[in-house]
Order: sequence, then C-alpha cells, then structure tokens
Amino acid sequence: MNHVVVVGAGLAGVRSVEALRARGFGGTITLIGEERHRPYDRPPLSKAVLLGGTDSTVVDADLDALEVDFRAGVAAKGLHPGVVETTEGEMAYDGLVVATGAHPIRLRGDGPQHVLRTIDDALALRALLRPGRRVAVVGAGWIGAEVATAARRAGCAVTVVEAASTPLAAALGEIGLHTTAWYAEAGVDLRLSTVVASVDHGGLTLADASAVEADVVVTGVGVRPAVEWLAGSGITLEDGVVTDEHLGTSLPGVVAVGDCAAWWSRRYGLRLRVEHWDTALGAPDVAAATLVGDDAVYDPVPYFWSEQFGHMVQYAGHHDGARPIRRGDPSVPGKPRWGMCWVDGEDRLVAVLAVNRPRDLVQGRRLIEGGQRLDVERLADPAIALRDCTAA
Repeated sequence: MNHVVVVGAGLAGVRSVEALRARGFGGTITLIGEERHRPYDRPPLSKAVLLGGTDSTVVDADLDALEVDFRAGVAAKGLHPGVVETTEGEMAYDGLVVATGAHPIRLRGDGPQHVLRTIDDALALRALLRPGRRVAVVGAGWIGAEVATAARRAGCAVTVVEAASTPLAAALGEIGLHTTAWYAEAGVDLRLSTVVASVDHGGLTLADASAVEADVVVTGVGVRPAVEWLAGSGITLEDGVVTDEHLGTSLPGVVAVGDCAAWWSRRYGLRLRVEHWDTALGAPDVAAATLVGDDAVYDPVPYFWSEQFGHMVQYAGHHDGARPIRRGDPSVPGKPRWGMCWVDGEDRLVAVLAVNRPRDLVQGRRLIEGGQRLDVERLADPAIALRDCTAA
C-alpha cells in the first residue's frame, strides 16, 4: 500500500492520518476536506464558540510534520474501486478512509433557518444572538438545549419547540422529562408535543396553523450521514457506512470512521452509529490498524456530554432494553446531582447517565468495560460510590 486517501478533514480524518503514521505507514497520505478550514473540533461550536469564549477550535495537529497532502475545499463526488472522484478530478488510492461525517437536517419552508454543524455556522449564529432578539429553536435534543442556553445568556427571548413529549427523547426517552424544569428556570418557553409545519419569514408555522414569531430560527432536529457520494460504489450503506468490528467496509481497502460509520459492537451485539466526539477520537486507530494489516477491534463504551442551563450531563453506554435504576433526586432545587444506571438481566451495568455527578460517569464507564455484576440496592443509593456497588 503506497497511497492512502482520507476523505473528510474533521477530527476523525486528521486522527486517521496521525494513527497511520503512528503505525509506521510511510507512504503518501492525502487528506481532503469540503470546508476551507484546517481540521477543527466540533463540540465547542455549541459551547465555547457560541458563548463567545473562542473563535477557533482548530485541532492541535502538525500537518507538515505528518507529511500529509492536505487539500481544503475539495469534496468527494463518487467512488469506484481504487479511485475517488472529487471536485478536482479523480484521485487514485490503495487505501481509503471514509470520514465524511454527517449533514444537519433542515425543515421545510422558505424562511431563513440556521443549523449548527460548522465553524462558519457557529460564528454566523453567534453574531445574531443579541439582547432582545426572539430566537426559535426547533428540537430539544443536545444541540437544541445548548443553543437555547447560549441564546438566553446573550439576552435573547427563546422559544424551544419539540415534537416529542419530552426533551432529549431520542437519547433518554421519558427520563428527559427531568430536564424540563431547567428550561423554565432559565426563562425559556419550552413547547413539547409541538410539530413544526414550516419555517417561514418571521418565524415558524406550526402543524395546528398557529405561529411562533422569531427573528432567528435554529433547526436542531438531527443529522444524516454524509454518504450520498458513495451510492453505487459497492459499499454497503444502512444508516451510514456499514462496517465490521474492525471498521472495514464491504469494499476491500476501505475503512470508515466517525459520524458516518455504523460499526458492529461485540459488547452490545448490534450495530451502532454514534455522532459524538469520542467516536471520532477513538475509532481512527482501529481503522488505521485494519488498513496496514494489524489486528484491532473497535468496541468502545460510547460516551458523550452536554452542558445545558448550568448543568453537566454525561452519558456512557447503550441502554436499549435494559432496566433503569435512578440515583438521586432530579427535583431538588438549584443544581441537583442525580443520575440513572441501566443494568441487563444479569445485573451488569450497560449504561450510565450522570447529571452534575462526574465521578459516576468515570466509575460507571469502568464498570461497563469490566462487566462486573452489581448489587442493585446499593446502586440506587447516591451516597454509595458506583465503584463500591459490585456484588459480593
């Protein structure tokens, strides 16, 4: 293998370059990215950048030292074995890393709507968040809550519209109801079970024909994997690029990482696609190993975090079908410290949610990785450290 092309210049892409060099690959590496920026981190966009703490989140990577041919402003248009079709022509490869991430979903309507995916998105939106501005946020998920947090801190009048009956419904289900009070405490008008029909000039038109007047509309209803350029390539696509536990795809010499990769998890016995920073950071080493012929398996405990309305929310694992056990009281005024643990049929921890309880997250993640059986009665006592909840 003499030439590896990495398509996608986000964190997953640049970490793939670093991992290839760390594993001794001495051939040519070409890194292409659709944006005209050096690789940067995305999580701070809805936090530090939107709040005005920084203007740049460039990844600390020395591209010159890595001897990578970085081509900004170049997009992939198609793929057939051995060749990537780009906006600058065909590019031959021996190995390929697909790291094209995801595109934000936009709503119907001819009114202006903002999304938050790129540094340009964040800076443009930040410029609009001014005292007295009416901001409508569609979606009470992770991004929606963080945008609403920033808008309120900027002095905006904020309305959040959510189609589900609870915030964070997709990630946490009914447990997300425990965050509802945060919106009221922050002075945000949260409207649950409310469907948007269209984004129009002047705000939103709802499904019941009523309107939400707004100077700024932000859409945060999710993303779709950026894999349309792979149609007809021979790579299996199903909610992203389907990979095995080594991050290899159905096309020889091609691996996938980051938001666009749907990998097989040994731990959970199903396919996962996780749109968070930790995946972009950890997956590239396994993908690089696969390309150079080393044996490596990608089987992490998925992890992500969010800062919203003064609360730190952290989650690790995957809890579908597991039994929930609450730790602490979410209704405590002020800054409650509570969480949830999910256990399987053998009382092994499979997921943990920590709200203002960072130790629970750290210890819970280790317990998930270790697979120890737990004493569920002790698990429900927030005064007992998670590490002390293993069964006798």
